[in-house]
Amino acid sequence: MARVIAVDWSGARTGAARTIWIAEAVDGRLERLEGGRDRAAVVDWLCARRREVPRAVVGIDFAFSYPAWFLDAHGWRRPADVWAGVAEHGERWLADCPAPFWGRPGTRRGPETQLRACEEGWSVSGITPKSVFQIGGAGAVGTGTVRGIPHLPHLAAAGWAIWPFQPAGRHAVCEIWPRLLTGPVAKSRPAERRTWLRRHADLTRGQLGRAADSEDAFDATASALRLSTARDLGRALRLPPPGDPREGAMLVPPSLVCG
Repeated sequence: MARVIAVDWSGARTGAARTIWIAEAVDGRLERLEGGRDRAAVVDWLCARRREVPRAVVGIDFAFSYPAWFLDAHGWRRPADVWAGVAEHGERWLADCPAPFWGRPGTRRGPETQLRACEEGWSVSGITPKSVFQIGGAGAVGTGTVRGIPHLPHLAAAGWAIWPFQPAGRHAVCEIWPRLLTGPVAKSRPAERRTWLRRHADLTRGQLGRAADSEDAFDATASALRLSTARDLGRALRLPPPGDPREGAMLVPPSLVCG
């Protein structure tokens, strides 16, 4: 039995609870879809859920690390160094947007390598992973990363293995990119979200309505449903990360990749 919890995260300074969603699925059956929690409450809920279920994989859509050159520049040699460093400096990065961060008015993308090895080469209908250094503008993922990484020690202390830095075991928290799981659906269109959900899941009318109501609820639902049906989920969790292991990796079961 594959139990997957997917969290559609938010890096918003205020009001994050309005767009964070948790979906939980077992073998392709949606068992939970909830919103209304802020970042700290989501982490507390996950820590409690760790004690309640014998096995689970959690997928969260923020990056768990940065490119190796950035880690070297800060002298961060271990995952714990990265987590502590982001907790110490992250809010200043968001306030001042120093290079290599970009996306705020008056800043521009620098010449440095923007992607980690695990992000290189992926494309879904022309959509590619965004840079962890982008903290403003359309599709920015850097803010969620800055405000997500400091929560990883709390999850680790509660018994969740932070993959791939730690062996997955029976309880693992992983980084995901929902677009690889949903494929080329126009997520901004409610009708297309509904069509995708009808095609890939057997949902009640209430579940379908909630899951299709927003892009955030859709991403959480789709990610949980798809990952919970991956026949090679366990094998994917045993794969070593590409490139420098400090960069982390996205959880990508080959059987589910949508091009």
